Amino acid sequence: MPLRVTQGMLNTQLLRNLNGNMTRMDKLQNQLSTGRRINKPSDDPVGISFSMRYRSELGTNDQYQRNVDAAVSFLDYTDTMLDQTGQVLQRARELAVQAANGTNSAESLDAMKTEVNQLYEQLTNIGNSQFNGKYVFNGQKTDEKPFPDPDDAANSITDSGEIKFEIGAGVQIAMNKTATQIFGPSGAKNNAFQILKDLSAVLKPGGSTTIQNAIGLMDERMSMLLGARSDVGAKTNRIQLAEDRLKDININLQSLQSKTEDADMSLVITNLKMEENVYQASLSAGTKVIVPSLVDFLH
Repeated sequence: MPLRVTQGMLNTQLLRNLNGNMTRMDKLQNQLSTGRRINKPSDDPVGISFSMRYRSELGTNDQYQRNVDAAVSFLDYTDTMLDQTGQVLQRARELAVQAANGTNSAESLDAMKTEVNQLYEQLTNIGNSQFNGKYVFNGQKTDEKPFPDPDDAANSITDSGEIKFEIGAGVQIAMNKTATQIFGPSGAKNNAFQILKDLSAVLKPGGSTTIQNAIGLMDERMSMLLGARSDVGAKTNRIQLAEDRLKDININLQSLQSKTEDADMSLVITNLKMEENVYQASLSAGTKVIVPSLVDFLH
């Protein structure tokens, strides 16, 4: 039995088609205004899962980059402090060499002694230096002074814990140098503070032999200091390589995210114009399908 098509059925089908056309236009206009192909999960359930993964990886990568920036700043500051430490010890060595020749007057030795005492105080200030409000040379106890008693800095017990920065997935690197590594073990003869203290004590006529011993200990400490600076430099180079790698990863992830989320604007504009033409044609055809009144049938 053939199906009887009524005017109401025609009207309903026309409205359904017009609504479908407007829905497609609305979706295309939304893509055009946002520049994104995926604006809600229902637009592409599979694509949104990839998009969320890329977003998560980008967030993690950004955190690694911030860690790298903090690590570079910390290493640069540490290297500056080590350089200043080396300058103090080098100046003390020059004074010791000058005093060891045995031809200096008592007044000259007193002047050298005064300068060595000043160098000792400067070395104490360096040992208690802070970066972003945290003590650099006291291991993980960054809220405590490594040398609270300047007069007895050589016997201070400092922390030897490592401060590690995570610069990649499962990649951690220790950034800090402890007071023991830089200034020497507490109570040791080659402790930098002890060397300066002993040097100050023997700067007097007839103390050239003891001064020679201080020069030897100073050379030993300076050699260890150079080793520490070399290690800082090597870590800085490694951090810079890690930074370049993180930037490459970031560009790659952004590219993948763009391919997944972003709309092809030329295609969107073309489809939108096509849907607009279809909509206008539908409206034109609808004026012939929908009969306004019974009088039109009588004509």
